[in-house]
Amino acid sequence: MGRYARTVTRDEALSRLQSLGLSDADALTLFAHFDAAERRGREGHGHSRIAWLEDQAFDPQARPLRLEQTSTFERWTGTGGLGYLVLSAICAATLAEPPDRHRLIVAERCFPTGSLGEWARSLAEAGLVVLLTATSPRRLPAPSGGVPLTGTNPLTIAIPSSDGRPIVTDVSMGAVTHGDVIARRATPDQLVPFGGPLAHKAFALAVGLELLVTALAGAEHGVVMLVAQPEHDPVPAFRRLAQGVRLPGDS
Repeated sequence: MGRYARTVTRDEALSRLQSLGLSDADALTLFAHFDAAERRGREGHGHSRIAWLEDQAFDPQARPLRLEQTSTFERWTGTGGLGYLVLSAICAATLAEPPDRHRLIVAERCFPTGSLGEWARSLAEAGLVVLLTATSPRRLPAPSGGVPLTGTNPLTIAIPSSDGRPIVTDVSMGAVTHGDVIARRATPDQLVPFGGPLAHKAFALAVGLELLVTALAGAEHGVVMLVAQPEHDPVPAFRRLAQGVRLPGDS
């Protein structure tokens, strides 16, 4: 576990990722995601994930596929590859062809997905409203105990702003994340719903997100994303109301 919690240089990271069979372009995509998370203080989704990937089974040659496409709906599959690369492809396709009003995007066989806030931020900076969630291995038990029933199932909401500073909320339903365990910032026994005596609320959200994604993406881990054009610009007024308080997603 200890080797996971380590900052690496760009050259070392790219070399190690390429040694897994990943293309130069895919290695760059992964490092950019890990490095952005690391710089935002999210070490559990940062450089520690490089060593973690070295212990995972995946097809480095698999390519994301878009199975269905209409103006308001898309379905993708990861085909056995890394979910990071699926979300990267989805974001690139959405930026290249944004919705006229809104679009629901479902990705099946999409894991691991990384720091959802980074993907949502890239779309919000281009002017889109984003709601994004994903499932992960079952690690959260009910507050009353028992076997793990859901993943930590993060929920991300990103709101663009005319001032160029989107609000990006990214909340896991766990008191800690599995990434925190990987980065040695937490222990596995701390993987419980957040909230202490009110943990039933986080557990309820985790269950709802688990079943929402599974209903749309299938039994394997997946992603559900809603992207939409904003009708209003609420962020500047909210920032004035906050009077300098650090808001979600601020550096």
